[in-house]
Amino acid sequence: MTIVGLQNVKPKRDTLLGQYKRHWALFVMLLPVLVYYIIFHYFPMSGIIIAFKNFRFNDGMFASPWAADNGLAHFKKLFTGMYFAPVFRNTLIISLYKILFTFPAPILLALMLNEIRSQKFKRVAQTITYMPYFISWVVLASIVIEVLSPSRGFVNYFINQLGMDSVYFTGDPRTFRGVLVGSGMWRNTGYQAIVFLAAMSNIDPEMYDVADLDGAGRMQKIVHVTVPSIMPTIIIMFIFAMGSIMNDDFDQVYNLLNAKTLSVGDVISTYTYRVGLQQMDFSYATAVGLFRNVVSLVLLTGSNFVFRRVSETSLF
Repeated sequence: MTIVGLQNVKPKRDTLLGQYKRHWALFVMLLPVLVYYIIFHYFPMSGIIIAFKNFRFNDGMFASPWAADNGLAHFKKLFTGMYFAPVFRNTLIISLYKILFTFPAPILLALMLNEIRSQKFKRVAQTITYMPYFISWVVLASIVIEVLSPSRGFVNYFINQLGMDSVYFTGDPRTFRGVLVGSGMWRNTGYQAIVFLAAMSNIDPEMYDVADLDGAGRMQKIVHVTVPSIMPTIIIMFIFAMGSIMNDDFDQVYNLLNAKTLSVGDVISTYTYRVGLQQMDFSYATAVGLFRNVVSLVLLTGSNFVFRRVSETSLF
């Protein structure tokens, strides 16, 4: 009777508060991280109120008067003004170019590195490819400008040897966007390939053994084993890339931009810097930044929704 009675007793369910009490040491370790994010990431979000006010230093952020049109005057200026539309168009075009050309580059590089049999050569090649990522854009922009210089650069030297005129790559509106995409690819491809190499390291070796038994070649194994196995990682990284379309690389563009290429290279971040810090129009600059973040959120959630519908992989 006692044994039967014990069998009918259900184990006591641990409450959420009980789990917190049992793992209190882990939460203490997490506390500095939470404090950091609250102070430096969440608390500054209160500054978006500036976008709806005419900010004045003497009055402060909360005492400054509200903008006209129920606080939407700066957004009205944003959508009806003649300066923001070209900047928004440039940002979209450059970001789409980067997704089209730069996003596949680390995948292809990771596939090539994964096929290298010599581990020593593989480590050397990987180190060389991701080394530019750790160099500041201030230095890299100077290197790009010198390499592509119409008078001193070796690229134009070879062009001249072929009997053609020199091309001012960083000063010609027709080639400037290509310089941005190419230099960004050179800097980031090796570093981003690490994510896909890590995903490839988790592929079950037995899958390649089965492919060998079926007579598959190296290219067939890449197409039918490697790529499908890392497809969830590719989807996640693509969703992140869609969410960062509006987050253009300010350091890169600012250090390469000049007066001749302003019409095709001026993006939201450089425009915000110019309006907010040089012209001291903090309210309008905050409105531009808020609009950019809203668009990024829409693109992120939209792409996540699409991939959640068409595949089993998504962020949330």
